[in-house]
Amino acid sequence: MALTASTMLPLGTIAPDFALTDVVSGETITLETFRGKQALLVMFICRHCPFVKHVQSELARLGRDYTARNMGILAISANDAANYPDDAPDRLKQMAEELGFTFPLCYDETQQVAQAYTAACTPDFFLFDRDFKLVYRGQLDDSRPSNGLPVNGKDLRGAIDAVLANQPIDAEQKPSIGCNIKWKAGNTPAYFG
Repeated sequence: MALTASTMLPLGTIAPDFALTDVVSGETITLETFRGKQALLVMFICRHCPFVKHVQSELARLGRDYTARNMGILAISANDAANYPDDAPDRLKQMAEELGFTFPLCYDETQQVAQAYTAACTPDFFLFDRDFKLVYRGQLDDSRPSNGLPVNGKDLRGAIDAVLANQPIDAEQKPSIGCNIKWKAGNTPAYFG
């Protein structure tokens, strides 16, 4: 596991479009799926990463707490499933069902969506406003698998609550930390160069 931080994509960036299949429903999910929502949270996660395992129950809680509040949530896994079979679509489906995710979990087989978002680690969070402009990117909270702090989603929940209330979000944001995305051979993005 290579400890990796978020790239901290510039605030105001427009959400890149995508078309990915939800591993549970089989439906195609696109940016337009979330048109008309007050906010959109895009999370890059996977099944095997200890940092994701550490927060996975909080991710499920986020879904339960916010999907009914005119907010879109999407989880994407972009890991190379050939080398990390626990992150293959059938295992991701099992994860989503076991945790009771109320939002789509998609597999980014080409890794092009992860690259478009400059996703670097799992978990990596990107929060957009109703116009799909980036208003938050960074950590869920200060908890890590080894530091003993509670997983409460404080940083991300604060940003979500602010955007849903049409309030400004503090531009001082801490990067997420986790395992690096497992890029396919020859597919490592330029932003790591």
